[in-house]
Amino acid sequence: MQRGDEYTIDELARAAGTTVRSVRVYHERGVLPPPQVKGRTGFYGPDHLNRVRTISRLLDRGIKLNGIKELLNAWDRGDDLGHILGVADTPAPTVTPDNGTIAATELEQRYLGVPSALARVVALGLYEPVDATTYRVADPPLTRALDRMVDVGVPVAEALLELEKLYADCDRVARRFADLFHRTGWAAFQQSDRGPTDRAILEAQLEVIRAAPVQAGSDLTGRLLAHYLRQDSEVADTLAGA
Repeated sequence: MQRGDEYTIDELARAAGTTVRSVRVYHERGVLPPPQVKGRTGFYGPDHLNRVRTISRLLDRGIKLNGIKELLNAWDRGDDLGHILGVADTPAPTVTPDNGTIAATELEQRYLGVPSALARVVALGLYEPVDATTYRVADPPLTRALDRMVDVGVPVAEALLELEKLYADCDRVARRFADLFHRTGWAAFQQSDRGPTDRAILEAQLEVIRAAPVQAGSDLTGRLLAHYLRQDSEVADTLAGA
């Protein structure tokens, strides 16, 4: 059982949505620091969990473990991520708010002091390298959410960490609803004659299942957040008197 912010290797793998075998491979390949050993058991912390999730996202983007090792060290060394990813070193375009690009130097300053920040924002899908000196905004809504939190005073390290957790939560929800579709609509379609009517039913089921977590999840998250904020009487009283 998990104790506070400590995880055994089984708990770490489960929390990160991966396997114990994968965690062991990450150790062997030098992309995951060793755990803290207490007695005869190794315990991992939040930094390990965040690292494993980052590794998984980079693997999903087709980056090999050797490349990931370099990526995770690039930020601390001050290297250009574009070089690590093998992006051509071409002249950088003019950076304007309209073209969705940002100079690597400015991006570095935004995340100064955040461990493995450049690798993490690429893994999260916020930015992608155009060349060795320039990055492109890859996910404008997610990037705006991060920027808005930072603009109102949320430390950038905490804002980035919360978005990484949100990504992991959304990934789990998406996987559950994908499984739901396979267990129900797709299973029924496979047993049908697969004619035009059956296909129309399948498409209607998919549309509803895809929309359900977006519509209900957004509303439910908003209501629950409001509920938890109301429980803090000092916050509620202050806002009520505003």
